[in-house]
Amino acid sequence: MRVPRLVGLMAMDAREAAKSHGLLLNAPDRPDFHLTVVDYVVRQYPQPGAEVPRESSVYVWFDFGEGEGGGGVREPRIPRPPSGGLQRELDQPEDPYPVVSSA
Repeated sequence: MRVPRLVGLMAMDAREAAKSHGLLLNAPDRPDFHLTVVDYVVRQYPQPGAEVPRESSVYVWFDFGEGEGGGGVREPRIPRPPSGGLQRELDQPEDPYPVVSSA
């Protein structure tokens, strides 16, 4: 029996896919996995395509582990935006060297 690809599926679809392949699904990070519906699988073990006996457990996770990212960059951006909220647009500065015509 080959393990199907479950990463990217919603919880309810992952349960159906595992069931249709004769596999048991386990989610260590979700004790309420049987109630989980719209969360997406981000990792699985064994990997897709692995050969396993019928009724084997496939583990899926819905959150990235510590240090695995998934939430974007959390470092401060430099330079920081100016404080004080919205400001009105300033007028164009006058030319300090106006063109003088000798006519």
